[in-house]
Amino acid sequence: MSGKTLRSSLTLVLSAMILAGCANYSGLDTQGQNLDAKTLKTGQSLNGVTLSAAAWPKSDWWTSLGDPQLDGLIREALHDNPDMQIAAARAHQASAAAYAADAERYPTLDASAGISRSRLAKDQDPRGQGDAYATVRNVSAGFNYNFDLWGGQRDAWEAALGEARAAEVDRQAAQLTLAADVARAYSDLGQAHIIYDLASEDLKRTRQMLDLSQRRLGAGIDSQYQFQQTQSLEASSEASLIDAEKRLNSAKIALAVLLGKGPDRGSEIARPKVLQASAVALPSVLPAELLGRRPDLVAARWRVEAASKNIAAAKTQFYPNLNLSAAAGAESLLGDAMFGSASRFFNIAPTLSVPIFDGGRLRANLDSRDADYDLAVAQYNKNLVKALGDVSDTINQLRDIGRQIGAQQHATEIAQDSYNTVVQRYGSGIGNYLDVLSIEQQLLQAQRQLANLNAEQIDLSIQLMQALGGGYQGETLTAANATPATAHN
Repeated sequence: MSGKTLRSSLTLVLSAMILAGCANYSGLDTQGQNLDAKTLKTGQSLNGVTLSAAAWPKSDWWTSLGDPQLDGLIREALHDNPDMQIAAARAHQASAAAYAADAERYPTLDASAGISRSRLAKDQDPRGQGDAYATVRNVSAGFNYNFDLWGGQRDAWEAALGEARAAEVDRQAAQLTLAADVARAYSDLGQAHIIYDLASEDLKRTRQMLDLSQRRLGAGIDSQYQFQQTQSLEASSEASLIDAEKRLNSAKIALAVLLGKGPDRGSEIARPKVLQASAVALPSVLPAELLGRRPDLVAARWRVEAASKNIAAAKTQFYPNLNLSAAAGAESLLGDAMFGSASRFFNIAPTLSVPIFDGGRLRANLDSRDADYDLAVAQYNKNLVKALGDVSDTINQLRDIGRQIGAQQHATEIAQDSYNTVVQRYGSGIGNYLDVLSIEQQLLQAQRQLANLNAEQIDLSIQLMQALGGGYQGETLTAANATPATAHN
């Protein structure tokens, strides 16, 4: 067979190998379709809400709540809370993985030198004599480079880089969540103080009623049964005060845990001021800019990009691969010239490989990457829908709760006036015991309801700041500012 014929035959064989390897991923495809924020309607849900271009939260949004102590507590939590340490460690892990993927794109060069001394046994000695000693010296350098013919290594690096960016955004999302959790726990602590005060005031009122009832019993106006009813009411009020104290202690401990400190730290926190609810307003560019303002959405978009790059990297494994390895050095026995011509060696080994049959491993790997992409898109879509739902639900609740507070404030004032009147009549001996008991319970219920509504308004304000991204202004994707990329097979 002539050289030309041999070369032709090898070319045909190689072409067949390439075609066999490259055609194997047909039929595999992604199913995920990312949502467009513009198609998610919010006009009706947010009808009548004030819109303002300046309504996005600031990075220190909690300062608008009006308590400097809260500012210091949030800084303390961001520094000491273990959740922040976990998020930072995960971001570090992802960054290290991206660094390793980048390193895979470059050639390797290594060098070695050594010397060995040996004694040969008789059966090891070619001369059949044994009792022979040998000293071998060597020095060499090796080179290896995997040609990234189809960009698979670069795709893998970009995928790892996307995951690293997502992990960093996750860290900032954890900061936002922690700040919101501390603010809400701080509000809960203030509410616990208020409930404790109401319980104390209620116990004070019932003891006044008990004193009046005892005097009326002595005067023959009330019966023993009515006096015992008042005693029972006092005992219930005392139990409510104990429960309020329990809630107060639990609120202190919960806040201490968020600060990353022991439970005693909560006892060192001064009583919170009455926090101020934020004004009900929305950014005029919602929902378009929400995609870049919420860290969970930004992280989800980076993961979609990373999944797309992983698909591209998986496809290149079906193609031919070219690798080049080389080595050079010198090796000699003791007494030989170490770098003489007879001691020098080198080798160069270019290798072309192509997958032909692997039992479906490559297809399974690509299919798994397709599934990862679909999952990333679904998670992005879920986060987007939830984000708009969070904003709409919170803003609607905030819009209505102000009217609830006004109505409840009026109801509380009426209950207070009624209580003052009926107690005065009861103390004068002309009132009805049941009227006092009923009005007292109405007043207590009205006061607690008003306190709960005020606390709920603060909590909703904090939730709105969180739903709007908490002042986050992260980097945007270079390829897609509004929606994640779509993978095509």
